[in-house]
Amino acid sequence: MRVAVLIPAFNEEAAIAKTVEDFHKALPGAIVYVYDNNSKDRTIELAKAAGAIVRSENLQGKGHVVRRMFADIEADIYVMADGDATYHAPSAPAMIQKLIDENLDMVVGTRLHTDEAGAFRPGHQLGNHLITGTVAWLFGDRFGDMLSGYRVFSRRFAKSFPALSHGFETETELAVHALSLNMPVAELQTPYYARPPGSESKLSTYKDGWRILKMIIRLTKAERPLFFFGTLSGLLAALALLLALPVLLTFWETGLVPRFPTAILAASIMILAFLSLASGFILDNVTRGRREIKRMIYLQHPAPGQG
Repeated sequence: MRVAVLIPAFNEEAAIAKTVEDFHKALPGAIVYVYDNNSKDRTIELAKAAGAIVRSENLQGKGHVVRRMFADIEADIYVMADGDATYHAPSAPAMIQKLIDENLDMVVGTRLHTDEAGAFRPGHQLGNHLITGTVAWLFGDRFGDMLSGYRVFSRRFAKSFPALSHGFETETELAVHALSLNMPVAELQTPYYARPPGSESKLSTYKDGWRILKMIIRLTKAERPLFFFGTLSGLLAALALLLALPVLLTFWETGLVPRFPTAILAASIMILAFLSLASGFILDNVTRGRREIKRMIYLQHPAPGQG
């Protein structure tokens, strides 16, 4: 089976050579691709020297790189890891074997139980738990480390993945894509290391955390419109009733409506609540049709063990 190792890289001269070499040793028959994302250092030079096939993506952001990698590379199994030498390359064969043996579409290498100091900052670990928990509540509880960048994919996953995100929120999109189509997925605990000296994280805790949160909101609106607009309808209806309650009590006691602006505002908000609920029902039917189309595209490719 054709195995491709996909490594997105941006200014990773301190770690890219080791990353490429480690995956060459772990998967001797695989082709290692490094997709450079406008690096200003020696990332390209060192990746080529280590034996990788180097390609470039000019649109800045990991999401753009993932979209380009999945579109360009033809393989039966895809291994994706960051170029910072933090992931355990020798775990890749076990992840691939699990994908094939269990006929899965994605295996995620979890990082949450690492003992190495500095590998996983407390703020990042807390954010990971919060985001993973939010996605579990909205779409299904099947991942413990949803934001891991170490994954193995089947061909049918890679070729059916829409890849609409731009940056680090692509991991969220990967997880929701699997959950929305009820794909068979699994996790495998893998070692996780601190970055080598000279390598700096490109992840901004607050900026990228906000972008991931916005991606979750967009995906909820796209994949669960009835829940999204139903919740919005409930909030609007509650606000309308809160505004209307004094008006209704006054009318009950006196038979008069002295607060016409409040009454009109409450009625208008209630109309918006009903419109939001109606939009949710309509878009839910549209989403079901879109999901059926995505499912048919997904089924055009063979399962991992049958390619």
